[in-house]
Amino acid sequence: MVKDFYCGTSLTSCNSVICLRFSAACCGCGVVVGDLWIGAVGTMITLTNLTAGYDRRPAVHHLSGTFAQGTLTAVVGPNGGGKSTLLKIIAGFLRPLSGSLQSPERQNIAYLPQTCEIDKSFPITVFDTVMLGASRTLGMLRGASPAQREQCLHALEAVGMVAFANRPIGALSSGQLQRVLFARLMLMEADVLLLDEPFSAIDTRTTADLLQLMQAWHKAGKTIITVLHDMHQAAAYFPESLMLAREKIAWGATRDVLCEENLHKARLMAEHWHETAEACAL
Repeated sequence: MVKDFYCGTSLTSCNSVICLRFSAACCGCGVVVGDLWIGAVGTMITLTNLTAGYDRRPAVHHLSGTFAQGTLTAVVGPNGGGKSTLLKIIAGFLRPLSGSLQSPERQNIAYLPQTCEIDKSFPITVFDTVMLGASRTLGMLRGASPAQREQCLHALEAVGMVAFANRPIGALSSGQLQRVLFARLMLMEADVLLLDEPFSAIDTRTTADLLQLMQAWHKAGKTIITVLHDMHQAAAYFPESLMLAREKIAWGATRDVLCEENLHKARLMAEHWHETAEACAL
């Protein structure tokens, strides 16, 4: 069954998306426990003439293409080019101004935003933060089983953070927090991962470790869409790339997308953006 998300219709319902933020609960749909969201979306994601933005001023303009199942894709391009907006559209947090998003099945999708959007002052330990990745099976009132607690410890061990299990997240560095959030992704067992600048402002060692973990997820068949600013990372680790400068510059094999002609075109488009331009007629 094909699920269509069209402009003018609700992208998600509260019983199909578990919203995870460090705050209160979300109208009964699940525990709201951090800036990681899990919902139901198919693993082949097709965009058709999709335009999205704010106040009818597009951040993503007439984008068409497909994220095939099991692909590892970098979304690159200039600042303000619509990369983060695209992830929010796929996750279902923004409604398209026009066009459609389609997915053939309903499977789990996890969204990890930029770390600057995460409230580190929330009083929660590293262990409990990771444990929240299993919230779909834990439910609102049930505690973690011994097997789930063991799984949590294995995830922390995989990212080198088991010794920090009882520390509050507010005591962590940016790199340590990102390791914890990757461990939580492991417990979520999502089919599709949307990661927004996961390697921004973290140390080189942490970046290398998390990239290695991402490669293992890719080999396991997960569909991974990652916003990046580092073109060298995209070229070295991501077989597919989408270059976005509000409009699609190129989409395909990374070796073809990251050519000088496309980079030059993206720079030129960014230089000619006008924030006060008239609203798009769509």
